[in-house]
Amino acid sequence: MSENRKLNSSIVFRLNTWHLSRVFLSFFWINLLIIVIFLGIFLVRAETYAIEAVQTAGIEEKPSEEVPQGVALPKILHFFYPEKLHYSRRQVVLDGFSPGQELSLWEQLVGIKYRVWLQPAENNSFAYIDYPLGEIVLFFFPMMVVILAFEFLFLLGSIGKGARAMRRALQPIAELTQSARYIHTRKDILADAGLRDLTGTIDNIDAAGLDTRVTVSSEQSELKELAAAINGLLERVHNAYRSQIRFVSDASHELRTPIAVIQGYANLLDRWGKHDPEALQESIDAIKSEAENMKGLVEQLLFLARGDTDSLQLNLEQVNLSELAAEVVREATMIDPQHEFKTYTDHEFYTIGDLQLIKQAVRILVDNSIKYTPSGGTITVKTGSTGDYAQVIVQDTGIGINPEDVPLVFERFYRSDDSRARKTGGAGLGLAIARWIIDRHQGHVEILSRQDLGTRVTVSFPKFEKEQVKPDLEEGEKDD
Repeated sequence: MSENRKLNSSIVFRLNTWHLSRVFLSFFWINLLIIVIFLGIFLVRAETYAIEAVQTAGIEEKPSEEVPQGVALPKILHFFYPEKLHYSRRQVVLDGFSPGQELSLWEQLVGIKYRVWLQPAENNSFAYIDYPLGEIVLFFFPMMVVILAFEFLFLLGSIGKGARAMRRALQPIAELTQSARYIHTRKDILADAGLRDLTGTIDNIDAAGLDTRVTVSSEQSELKELAAAINGLLERVHNAYRSQIRFVSDASHELRTPIAVIQGYANLLDRWGKHDPEALQESIDAIKSEAENMKGLVEQLLFLARGDTDSLQLNLEQVNLSELAAEVVREATMIDPQHEFKTYTDHEFYTIGDLQLIKQAVRILVDNSIKYTPSGGTITVKTGSTGDYAQVIVQDTGIGINPEDVPLVFERFYRSDDSRARKTGGAGLGLAIARWIIDRHQGHVEILSRQDLGTRVTVSFPKFEKEQVKPDLEEGEKDD
């Protein structure tokens, strides 16, 4: 308890000292500014007084046999002064008392004068003009005393107020420290069954036991809330760990098959394929095909890995979804004459995004429809809009998807029917890539499917309204 108070007092003392030093410096600069302003006003009035004396001769010039002393007027200011003041000097003197005479501070202030020495007259004598500085000092001096007294009282009062305010601000920290020390010294609290259960369970959790959940037998609400938060964290970590394990397992399985095929044909070539042209060509074709499949799988895995680490940069631009969909269909028609393709992209709809990535997502959806639509079937691609979204719709007359499989088709390596997947090819990563692209463009996707009737996939992107060029402007450009 005493150590806590000592620490608290030390912090309050340092903070209070820093606060008072800041206030003192603020008052110092304010007082300095007041003095500078006063001196500026005084100099303007004194110089104006001297100029009027020379020009009007209404103010007495006192001759003197003394040699002028003081500061000379800068030559750059001669333009603003009468000729008689070009080589004048300025000094502050204490006038009105005899040598050896003792004067009070008040009397000395009254005798202060601002003296301007004029250039010699024809008789080589000097003259000067005095401005009564003492009268102004007598007004300014009490005012500064009042200001300094107020500042001193303010600083004095800030010592206690600042310390109390800082103690109130530091009170939560002091209470936290006190509670921590109290818990540390109380064996009965440390022996609480809830804390034992909590710490014991956490200590025993490892990668193999992420399905373990924390249970607290204590009735303390704080421990129960802490246990609930830890259980939520464990659930998220467990799900992520299971997804990672499944992902690695599925990737290994997908790579194992082409590697086994390549190894088999390599052994075939080694045994008797060297001298059999037919076996040689079959082996070469199979190895090239499997190597191409492996290349595609690795590229898909790298794409998803870069997407998970946010290392893929989007080249945002204005994208014409209607033109993009029509281009994807044209490319698909050239390589797939076994299906009928229909497009409805007469109206233009725009979004902002990465042209190549959006095109890749639409191509994945079209390729997926081609894989699961029998020869002679129809694949329809059209664009539209609803609300604030522009849409690309891909519809086929294929085999459809089981209702229970629809929510899972975008998961990595997921395939509803492995036998069909082996016939159509692919590793089950295409739709996962398409979903990632759509999510990165703040879009969403919907699937409506009926078995043996077909599937419709609707992709929605935030709509961008392209500015229409005025007809008269277009005509003017044509005229040019």
